Amino acid sequence: MTTDDIATTAEIARLARGTLLPSFPGATAPRWLLDELEAGLGGVTLFALTGNVPSPESLAALTAQLRKAGDPFITIDEEGGDVTRLGGHATGSPYPGNAALGAVDDPELTRRIYRSMGAELAEVGVNFNFAPSVDVNTADDNPVIGTRSFGSDPELVARHAAASVTGTQEAGVAACAKHFPGHGATVDDSHLSIPLVDADLELLDRRELVPFRAAIAAGTRAVMTGHLNLPAITGGAPATLSHAAITGLLRERLGYSGVIVTDALDMEGASGAIGIPEASVRALAAGADLLCLGPREHAETVEATLGAIDAAVRTGRLSMGRLLDAAERTARLKEWLAGQGAAAVDRAAGMEAARRAVRVTGALPGWTGPPLVVETESTGNIAVGPTPWGLHPWAPDAVRADGSDGAAERVLARAEGRGLIVVLRDAHRHAAQRALTTALLTARPDTVVVEMGLPVWRPGSAVYLATYGAAAANAQAAAELLGLTGAPGSAG
Repeated sequence: MTTDDIATTAEIARLARGTLLPSFPGATAPRWLLDELEAGLGGVTLFALTGNVPSPESLAALTAQLRKAGDPFITIDEEGGDVTRLGGHATGSPYPGNAALGAVDDPELTRRIYRSMGAELAEVGVNFNFAPSVDVNTADDNPVIGTRSFGSDPELVARHAAASVTGTQEAGVAACAKHFPGHGATVDDSHLSIPLVDADLELLDRRELVPFRAAIAAGTRAVMTGHLNLPAITGGAPATLSHAAITGLLRERLGYSGVIVTDALDMEGASGAIGIPEASVRALAAGADLLCLGPREHAETVEATLGAIDAAVRTGRLSMGRLLDAAERTARLKEWLAGQGAAAVDRAAGMEAARRAVRVTGALPGWTGPPLVVETESTGNIAVGPTPWGLHPWAPDAVRADGSDGAAERVLARAEGRGLIVVLRDAHRHAAQRALTTALLTARPDTVVVEMGLPVWRPGSAVYLATYGAAAANAQAAAELLGLTGAPGSAG
């Protein structure tokens, strides 16, 4: 091997390493990660489920440790609402999610909330937030977006896309509009497959791309790609690995010049058939600048991916120019981050939005004693994770019930002589929730129904509350209206 070969190997490794955002387990950085950061690793992605975020204090100590070893992007998914990684992952977010903000439709309030979330991230050393989701949720049965979207109207989503980008970046944190070119018209989860978006360019232009244009005009520092098959654009490949989608559509048609980051490459929609190292090569060749590897992708994946990128450059599948282009964009983003100031945390904005988002049909009852709260079974998707939800913090004797035989009878017996509240979450997607609610309403027409997901299925109840989200703030807003008590900070 000649001196030039060694220099080239080192340069390829340096540039390749700068594109990677791996993860790691625990609340302290392992030695391998610190070594990679010292060698120029692009950054890390933090996940609550891998133990990176046990508390704000430990997270601040962790990010300080990471910065001693390099100048990394420290990225996280903090959307507010159902997708939260800070303290809200254990207790529920103090900020309502995008569906509630879209229901209120006050862009200045959305800006305040995202500025406050950004301020909380900046306080613990996170400088890059994988939010907002600017998907236009046109498929009611969408299993992964739902309340993460501002709504189904492209112009409404665009207003709030711009406001959320602006607010985040006023706090000195890079915003990342996702999931390009739009995950809202799908009925599949890209964690598990490659969802189909059956839309041609004309439809994309008037629907999916409207909020991305608004986010770009607002100066979003990053855009995240989705693992989506748009046959008219990508020809069967996921957008993350498609030159036509990333370079042709996002760069050239929309004129975006900032950083492009992939959604997690461990997802089935990106690497299921080819593996993460090969998916990384294809994403870089398509035009991505940063590669989010996934929650369980650690030292071994980093090593394998660096090897695959080196081989791709040497065989001509991937040009050095493409790597240099990615390095230039990420360097500009780091320069921007270095020049940013702080913002103030404003959790009052979260409760204001949650209260304003609640929609009530019918006259709220005046119970003489505490009603029985019944919470239905509803699992979150992979992006949401096991974040707590429901009204039980305000109702100490709340019960869980599913649609099994006898469930309604057991609830009715327990609720005899009391008011009755049944709490749903995306009932339109859960037949058991609908069956239980229908049975309860048949016997007790005075049952109050609270929907904490999207209010698509509306039973014929006398009183119906829609919160447009299941965050702690949404729950408190509903509890206040219903006169429930029992949790610190509740107004009941």
